[in-house]
Amino acid sequence: MKMQIFAVNILIMLFGAAASIFAAEKIRLSVTNANVSFLPAGVALKKGFFKDEGFEAEVIRMNVPNAITALVTGDVSYTLIFGSVVRGALRSMPMRVVASFLDSSTHALIARSDYKLVKDLKGKTVGIGNFGGTDDVAGRFMLRHGGLDPEKEVKVIALGPDRARLAGLKEGFVDAVVVAPPADAVGREMGFNLVMRAYEAFRLPFIGLGTNLKQLKEKPDEVKKVLKALIKANRFIRENKEGAVQVLSEWARVERAHAAASYDGTVQVFSRDGSIPEDGLRLVIEQAKGTSKSRATSPSPRSRISSRYARRSASLASSSADLNCSPQLSDEPKSSKMNALRGLPSDLAISQQFRHFRPRR
Repeated sequence: MKMQIFAVNILIMLFGAAASIFAAEKIRLSVTNANVSFLPAGVALKKGFFKDEGFEAEVIRMNVPNAITALVTGDVSYTLIFGSVVRGALRSMPMRVVASFLDSSTHALIARSDYKLVKDLKGKTVGIGNFGGTDDVAGRFMLRHGGLDPEKEVKVIALGPDRARLAGLKEGFVDAVVVAPPADAVGREMGFNLVMRAYEAFRLPFIGLGTNLKQLKEKPDEVKKVLKALIKANRFIRENKEGAVQVLSEWARVERAHAAASYDGTVQVFSRDGSIPEDGLRLVIEQAKGTSKSRATSPSPRSRISSRYARRSASLASSSADLNCSPQLSDEPKSSKMNALRGLPSDLAISQQFRHFRPRR
């Protein structure tokens, strides 16, 4: 009897030791909202894709300044913010973007029932959230695409969050507003017109994976696994509407009908493989340079960090059958490709290696 008890205790100790060895590694990611834009994080969390890679993930909601500060200090290791990480890198902050998960903004321009086209808004007032924010940038792109000069032919005012913009539209304070899902669906229920979606006007990396230099240097395998989980999430979103809508409804705490409308309005901008579109990257860099005080120099074709990371990352996709990706690392980028990166610091790595991952199917 004593021998049996002793054997059981030994087994418990062994299992406990094994569990501690193979315990999931904790990671922290920041998002600015639990909405369709950051759905890759929600799906990877809710569908177990992070767990599949051995992570216990915590997704934390932070505003942009706090998210960037936390990335620098290491309080979070990853963020799904894209443009602000590029701006931070231009300002010599120790951070880089690794991939793009949304290839355009999810914003939409909606207007009072009198206005159906962008050109109808000439001389009118358009409401945004905050000057310099993504909704402001997206709104001005849409206005230009529709043939209006946003600096001269419309009046742009800041109204705050989406609900305040819809209230301003309802009360007649503005003639049109720029909103993100699900506010666009709510606006249409209120009788307003959908004038244009941002992806009809431009393409640029909107949401992606950003991390700090310490992670890239010391934990490249972890970065690869995090990226793998999020690419799986993007694939799931694109290929499983019902599952994606269910996660969005629960994660964002919105009505299922609004979640479905948000999905329908944005699904086509979710990237299949995390690659960064060339023309979109150029737009992000131009915006970043416009707000950055740093004086950038032309980059070397491959930075020390990015080339080392590329070598370690070469098996990311091919090692996973369910990802169906294969690395196609090109030689030195051609000058035409480098034009998009002109003006960046020499050590800025904007995922050159991951932009060459392509799905086989």
